[in-house]
Amino acid sequence: MKHKFYIDTHKGANALAVLALIAWFDAWHNETAWIYLALHGTYGLLWIWKSRRFPDKQWEQEVGLGYGLLTWATLTLYWVGPWIIVRDDLHTAPWLLALCVAMWGLGVFLHFASDMQKHMHLELTPGTLLTRGLWARSRNPNYLGELLIYTSFCLVSRHWAPMLVLGVMFFGVWLPNMLKKDASLARYPEFAAWKERTSLIIPGLL
Repeated sequence: MKHKFYIDTHKGANALAVLALIAWFDAWHNETAWIYLALHGTYGLLWIWKSRRFPDKQWEQEVGLGYGLLTWATLTLYWVGPWIIVRDDLHTAPWLLALCVAMWGLGVFLHFASDMQKHMHLELTPGTLLTRGLWARSRNPNYLGELLIYTSFCLVSRHWAPMLVLGVMFFGVWLPNMLKKDASLARYPEFAAWKERTSLIIPGLL
């Protein structure tokens, strides 16, 4: 099966998993758990929509069952956040919840808008380097969006464990992918100038 099958099914399971945790720990009263459900659950559904409308080519590759199940298991580590929330009956401060919602919204915009821009660029002008729009100051605005999204999930839970999972994913998967992409795009004559005026992910910082 295609790699995206395992990713998309897991994304679709986010809402069900969080809802199951709420039910298991009888946390129906916990507003933080409901906010987390709304954020992570909605993101999963949006991901599936994106995967159908403007899919990422790297997830279109066929993978073996073992690798697919490993992907599913790895993504399940993200559920440690809601588990901690309902297990400890955490109630995050309203100002922090508001910050997380704002961060999530900005992240969704960057992630999905930049992926859409990339998809249309490759469809309309194949064989050229994308250096405009959201890609003018960051070489990975889609990853920046994902970083904001998952950081918002971590902050809602107010625990080091979700941050550790995100750190492992960033340095173990995301960063190698970004560097690999840079190496591939270096074949374009204009890449050096683009790299000089952009950041790898966070404009002006990293």
